[in-house]
Amino acid sequence: MVNSDKKASFLFASRDTEILYRESGVDQDVSLAYPTLLQSFEDYASMSDAKATVPSEKRRVEQPASANAILVLADGTVFWGHGVGLENDIVGEVCFNTSMTGYQEIITDPSYAGQIITFTFPHIGNVGTNLDDLERETAAAAGIILKSDITAPSNYRAAQDFSCWLASTGLTGIAGIDTRNLTRRIRHFGAMNGIISFSSQKFFDVDELTIKAQKHPSLSGMDLASVVSTRELEKWSTGIWKFGSKVNDDGFENTEREDYHIVAIDYGAKRNILRNLAQLGAKVTTVPSNLSANAILNLQPDGIFLSNGPGDPAATAEYAVPIIRDLLNTNTPIFGICLGHQLLSLALGAKTEKMKNGHRGANHPVKQIKTGRIEITSQNHGFVISEQTLPGSATITHRSLFDGSIEGFEIAEKNIFSVQYHPEASPGPTESDYLFRQFLEIIKKARLSDNA
Repeated sequence: MVNSDKKASFLFASRDTEILYRESGVDQDVSLAYPTLLQSFEDYASMSDAKATVPSEKRRVEQPASANAILVLADGTVFWGHGVGLENDIVGEVCFNTSMTGYQEIITDPSYAGQIITFTFPHIGNVGTNLDDLERETAAAAGIILKSDITAPSNYRAAQDFSCWLASTGLTGIAGIDTRNLTRRIRHFGAMNGIISFSSQKFFDVDELTIKAQKHPSLSGMDLASVVSTRELEKWSTGIWKFGSKVNDDGFENTEREDYHIVAIDYGAKRNILRNLAQLGAKVTTVPSNLSANAILNLQPDGIFLSNGPGDPAATAEYAVPIIRDLLNTNTPIFGICLGHQLLSLALGAKTEKMKNGHRGANHPVKQIKTGRIEITSQNHGFVISEQTLPGSATITHRSLFDGSIEGFEIAEKNIFSVQYHPEASPGPTESDYLFRQFLEIIKKARLSDNA
């Protein structure tokens, strides 16, 4: 039971906050946030360096005896914790995701390549892992940051403990971190590089780790789509997941109809996007990100899908945009999601820019401009279309209610549209999956027009 003399109030006024800071001996000016409920300030200070934005002599907080892992940000911020997964040093851009479920899908989402994910929800790993909740065979994220220690799995679908799965996929993470403090730091200063070092020897050179984080290249200017893209043409025929009944088991549907052919350009496509396309009754073929427009058209597609993916869209655009522009000249229906949405805009002459924090979570409200309908969406992106550069021929169809940024656009007469968010969810709400059916309707109309 928490000692009432030491605990912080669950909700406290600014005056109470000042008293708590003063009594704990922590400098409020350089500490961004405390959890809303702490067992004691002594416990908090032992594992998280709240003074890390000040000169290095204040940064040298004594390493807790139990700490066998450390997170060091490029600005010198230090967090001590416990290593999970593979014992290793990993570096990447530190971001945060606010989803409460779906950690396995998030970690295997290729869009997270080069990034270390901070999970703001504290209980990660408590339902274990299985072979069905994968967006790719292996982990795509560089590493993970957790609040709570990983517990034994408690779910009927669990096939493996989360800790064991992390090690088997070669992923390194750190637990015991004050993720609220870290998240507010990112929100205030923006996404920055960081390094996780996990060592059973418990020896860490903070200065050396800081330098490694600082020297690691930024995601700006980095093409990662070519790294995660498929290397060959592949057919996809598995549909979406269905919960079982007394007659049928849980599992993915087998799609048998192939009324239309959709070619998906793979910049890092999530499996659940491909499942939703196959669920339409379409033959789905995934192709490498750099496959030429002629080669794509030789496959005789009824529609072309531009997938999600990692990295800077402007960097990927160097080889992707000429291909997309050639495809646009054919008036073949095109649908883009996330990176595909950004690349489509670049092919139309727009520009993109890096966001301070990005949008990553499963609870992002988006407004349909035409109907006023609000969708709660799943999102994962760190770049956005610069609105002033989008050509006048494009109609903005969706906007974020968080920051007003463009979440979707269309050029109806050219049979093209795209969205920044993830209508396939996985994880997240599925109220935007109508967009896949919208794509199918555009394909049907285009085919009728061609046959007229």
